[in-house]
Amino acid sequence: MTTRGTPALVRRLDGSTRATLLELLFDVVFVAALAQTSKLLADDMSWPRSGSVALMLVAIWWTWSVTSTTTEFYDPQQRPIQLILMVAMVGSVGMAAALPMITPGQAATFALAYVGTHVVRGVVLVSTLYRQHHRSAMARAARFLFWFLVSGVLWIIGAATDADRWWIWTIAIAIDLVSAAARYPTPWLGRVPLDQYDRTTAHLGERYQQFVILALGDIILVPTLELSRSEFDSLRITALLCAFVIMLLLWQIYVYRAGELLETAAASVPGRSTRIAPYTHLVLLVGVAVTAASFDLVVDRPTGSTPARWLMLIIGGPLVFVLGRALFAYLLSGRVPWGRMAWQLLPLLLLPWAGGWPPVLVTAIVAFALAAHVLVPRSDSRETRRGLGPRPAG
Repeated sequence: MTTRGTPALVRRLDGSTRATLLELLFDVVFVAALAQTSKLLADDMSWPRSGSVALMLVAIWWTWSVTSTTTEFYDPQQRPIQLILMVAMVGSVGMAAALPMITPGQAATFALAYVGTHVVRGVVLVSTLYRQHHRSAMARAARFLFWFLVSGVLWIIGAATDADRWWIWTIAIAIDLVSAAARYPTPWLGRVPLDQYDRTTAHLGERYQQFVILALGDIILVPTLELSRSEFDSLRITALLCAFVIMLLLWQIYVYRAGELLETAAASVPGRSTRIAPYTHLVLLVGVAVTAASFDLVVDRPTGSTPARWLMLIIGGPLVFVLGRALFAYLLSGRVPWGRMAWQLLPLLLLPWAGGWPPVLVTAIVAFALAAHVLVPRSDSRETRRGLGPRPAG
């Protein structure tokens, strides 16, 4: 591990905004956990089980998001922050390994990995900042630690309870999400001051974009692993090609002007992008996980009728992703490309008949709707422009 000469833990605003190699390794570990949730969505056909997988996905995402906010506010070249990243990686491996959640031991492992990651981070930050006499940063870290201790009690109780585990864990993750939205109001400390959100650099926007791009790779990774275990025929290869096309189209929908939107919001309404990014990108991540799960199923059986749950996954995954991207654009710029989004109605309009069609045909229709979203010109759309090229200057 390397560290700079300065003892200051708080990131300097004039410092490098590039992600470190350890941060990128941290992303890869979490994307592996995301692939596991997609596989579970595909393997288990029950709706209650899908809800529990979604809750675990939220917990995994929240761990990534809060840890990435940590490396934005604090210098990732410093050894305490590198320690926090390594602990978070161990925690993500523990959560991914426990994801089947079949035995009480797996539930306990998941809860301990989640709570341990957040508590260790808080303890390391508070103790280090106390030694450095950085009062405002220490107060910020203490607020985070307080609320993760509150929710952590429920995570541990839920792990020890069989009957009401998922209800208790739902309350626990809701506490994590709501306390963050409310800026961590803490006894004697109050809320995180808004000006601390204003100091966000380009580093955080880059981190979110990097993670989404890596996560999109699961759309092709999960069905590729399924194809390697199945008979290698033309229809399965066609389904895999559809997955590749949809992955590229979702990439185009996300990345086009995403950086510009973040920069514009940072200049016009400081702090807004920092506060809304975890929630809007959670929607995007759900869309990616569901899309990857759908192609796991389609590659396994591309022919025959398409069950209702398959339709929800095949059509719903890309739709949720597009809605998350539109929400992201609206909250940052006040604009939504309604003309382009209207193309996503096509698969929905065909739902009454799609159940009798082969799954590979349904995925091809979804790919067509996404391609129209990207490529069909709309002169009244100011959020995106036609094609894959950059927006003209002027």
